[in-house]
Amino acid sequence: MRRRLTHALSAVFEGDAPAPLAVKVPQITVLFWVIKVTSTAMGEALADWLDGGNGLVWPALGAIASLAALIVALRIQFRTRAYQTAAYWFAIAMVATFGTMGADSLHQFLGIPYGYTTAFYAVVLALVFWRWWVNEHTLSIHTIDSRRRERFYWATVLATFALGTATGDWTATDLKLGFFSSGLMFLGVIAIPAIAYRFGANPIFTFWSAYVITRPLGASFADWADYPKSAGGLGFGTWPVWMVLAVVMTTLVAVLARRERDAVTSRPHHAHPHAPHPHLPHPHLPGVAAVETATD
Repeated sequence: MRRRLTHALSAVFEGDAPAPLAVKVPQITVLFWVIKVTSTAMGEALADWLDGGNGLVWPALGAIASLAALIVALRIQFRTRAYQTAAYWFAIAMVATFGTMGADSLHQFLGIPYGYTTAFYAVVLALVFWRWWVNEHTLSIHTIDSRRRERFYWATVLATFALGTATGDWTATDLKLGFFSSGLMFLGVIAIPAIAYRFGANPIFTFWSAYVITRPLGASFADWADYPKSAGGLGFGTWPVWMVLAVVMTTLVAVLARRERDAVTSRPHHAHPHAPHPHLPHPHLPGVAAVETATD
């Protein structure tokens, strides 16, 4: 049963995608984190617009549209054989949107309290991490260079978006902190793994901790901007906020792509042109040792 489900999901999201030839995630820089937070805010605003109509028809159409966009984005991403800036961040944006709608649906349509949905998605994320570790013996993003590891990576990303969405809604509504106060709180919380990393804490743990926190951080400020004033927001509306954030994210991705192209031209002649981690050995190049499982 599990094997059949895996094959079915692979057929939908991957198709006949070829095996990767290089690491398929970007280098982790300050610009990476800025784009990541922007993508979470944009995904939140778009998801709120897609499922914000009265009744069930508009949210149902929005869910279908977001799922279709997610399938297209992941099929594009899986078909790349090495990291490509536009494909990667398009997939992130669509995962952000669909993950938000999935997390919201448990509360919006089933009435499950945010505290319970937060706990549920925390368990889901833990299970994905566990399966990833059991199969690959590493959770390092610097080793996303095989089809199976890429599957685990994107399953983890989707789970982090869902967990972060539920957590942000829980703090803003159930704990009555409000959107702006929640955003400020998560801005402080995300500094914890950053500081811990600087003092030598496990880089894989600190990375994924910060990665989860970016979701409620960006989503809280997006909700603060698009919700009406009567609900504690600024009242700009979901559509305008999404448009502005989409332009901002597109611009940032273009800047990142330009920097990555410049970095490629400045590398030593023997460096692999598609590897976003030139400081790490690449496992698929002749005569080169396998990538170490630990992050730098």
